[in-house]
Amino acid sequence: MRVIRVNTTAWSEEDFYLVTTLDDDQIAEVIQPIVNAERDGEEDYYDNDMLLQALKDRFPLEYADMYTEFDKLTF
Repeated sequence: MRVIRVNTTAWSEEDFYLVTTLDDDQIAEVIQPIVNAERDGEEDYYDNDMLLQALKDRFPLEYADMYTEFDKLTF
């Protein structure tokens, strides 16, 4: 299991953290075509929830969940 920051736009506030068992190639296989289609004007809109659902649909036996921020412990 790992945590990876996913960036699909020029705005860092739209990034999200993916907690997953997927590797980089699996993630790119799903997310890159969606992002490219939107950039090329083939698709109107996607959001991070749609990207997560696409990963879950493509790899149903793998773990994937999304976070935009984490809890913090201060000592």
